[in-house]
Amino acid sequence: MSNDTRLVYSTDPKLNQRCPKCKEVQSECVCQPEEEPKARKFIAVLRIEKSGRNGKTVSVIDQLPKNELFLRNLTTLLKKKCGSGGTYLMDGKEGVIEIQGDKREIIRAALQKEGIQSKG
Repeated sequence: MSNDTRLVYSTDPKLNQRCPKCKEVQSECVCQPEEEPKARKFIAVLRIEKSGRNGKTVSVIDQLPKNELFLRNLTTLLKKKCGSGGTYLMDGKEGVIEIQGDKREIIRAALQKEGIQSKG
């Protein structure tokens, strides 16, 4: 197919696959491919934040790979281990996980068990 045409109809199932993010046909998808989290070496940075949260303490895990599936699974694991709520963010160039409360020791042990280096 040339770049100036648009797929209208095809019986080939490979051409009809859609991108899960932008819902466009794979050949017309403009999404950036996500990097594999195990492909590059990274060190997760742990810190505590209170500012902007009405005095509530939040454990922040920063400098993680920006891969949504990896962040979602790791957030779920950490929330279960810590027994508290949390979320993941993909705003900047790195991924960030926030867990409610000061749970640094539990998070550090869980990351070590997953084979992820951490500091802080």
